Parts: sequence; C-alpha cells; structure tokens
Amino acid sequence: MTNISNKAEVSPKAKIGERVTIYPFVYIEDDVEIGDDSIIFPFVSIHSGSRIGKRNKIHNGSVIGSVSQDFAYKGDPSQTIIGDDNILRENTVVNRASFADGKTVIGNRNFILEGTHISHDTVIGDDCVFGYGTKIAGNCEIHDKTILSASVLINPSVRTGKYSMVLAGSRVSKDVPPYIVAGENPVRYCGISDKILNGANISSKVQTHIANAYRLIFHGQTSLFDAINQIKEQVPPSEEIDNIIRFLESSQLGIITKM
Repeated sequence: MTNISNKAEVSPKAKIGERVTIYPFVYIEDDVEIGDDSIIFPFVSIHSGSRIGKRNKIHNGSVIGSVSQDFAYKGDPSQTIIGDDNILRENTVVNRASFADGKTVIGNRNFILEGTHISHDTVIGDDCVFGYGTKIAGNCEIHDKTILSASVLINPSVRTGKYSMVLAGSRVSKDVPPYIVAGENPVRYCGISDKILNGANISSKVQTHIANAYRLIFHGQTSLFDAINQIKEQVPPSEEIDNIIRFLESSQLGIITKM
C-alpha cells in the first residue's frame, strides 16, 4: 500500500509505484514516475521529466529534475533518470538535461551525501560514493565504483574511471583514469589504493600490473600516446589493463598529471 501524506502536493498525473512513502511537504509535478518501495522524505521537490526507480531514498530538501542551469537551455522537456537502490541525502540537487533528446542519469546503488549537486547531462554509473558538498558540472561521466570525497569540484565534461578515488577538496578539470587515487590542488596522480583494489577482488598480480602501467604513464618521459603503446607492449593484458587503455585512448580533455 502506498502511503502519501495529505500534506504533500502530488500531481494526480504522476505515476507512483507500490509501497511508496511520501512524507509531508513533498512537491511532485505531472510527468514524474517513482518506482516501488521508494521513500520520499519531507520538503523534497521532484520535477517533470524525472524517472525514479525502485527502493530509492530521497532525503529532506532534495531537488530532483530541476531545470538545467545551462545558458543553452531553452525549456525543452528533458529527463532525469535515476535507477534503483540509491540513497540521496539531504539537499541533493540533480538537474535535468539541457535538450529534449538528453538525459541526466544516475545508475544503481549510489550513495550521495548531503549537499551534492549533479548538473545537466551528467551520467553516473553504479555503486559510486559522493562526499559532502561535492559539485559535478554538466556533461560529466562518473564511471562505476568512483569515490569522490567531500567538497570535490568536477569541471564540465570530465570523466572519472572505474574504481577511481578523488580526495577531499580537489578541483578536477581533466580526466581521472580508472583504479587510481587523485588529490591535491592542482589535482595530481597519487598512486593506487590496495584497499580499494582488494575490495574489488583484483589480485595482487594484476595490481602490480596496474601500478606498472601508471608508472609508464605518470613517471615516464614520453607522450601519453607513446606510454599507451608501451603499456600494450610491456604490461600483461587483463580486463583491468584493457579498461585503462580504452579510457586513455578515448580521453578528449586529457588526463590529470603527476605534478
């Protein structure tokens, strides 16, 4: 049975799933879908174009699907897509896409702490953690298992690779490759984390190969193009090494540096 407070303002056109709890002073517009077993806490606003999956918890004061904060936005009926089993803590803001054919996407099982802002057309994978006050600009890609610590600022169109971690207070304007720790200002390569990679069940042998690959990237005296070729020639292939190569070869902004 769905439990909607009589003090909430929920459009009769919104599609609300089974066993959804909507607390007082929630505001939900017409073109909204909320999946089964979700909980919407007080003072949350969910705007048209929002598609929210199952078992999500959206905490007090959050704003989902608000209009794009992009000068190019002209009022298109764009979307915000949120998967299943996410926790969005207090005062999280998620902007919808800038154009009708665009989407802001949050995957599954993400833990998004208080004060996080996710801007238009950003795509977030699964199982990510965003620390307090983290701000993500438009058109970013945050790949699976990324950890962004408190007060991280991600500039437009930046990508973070799988199992990457950005330390608190860092400002990021270049791509952060997978499996590494990045931090400080200006942001730089800080090594790999055996704790994170052990948690991902990546063997110590492959961890050594990852470290060797990044030694060629960040401590060699060659271009990124040549370092990638050295990885292909010198580092034994694996799923993780292949993922690193694909990420580096597809970078449009370039990657963070070792300095």
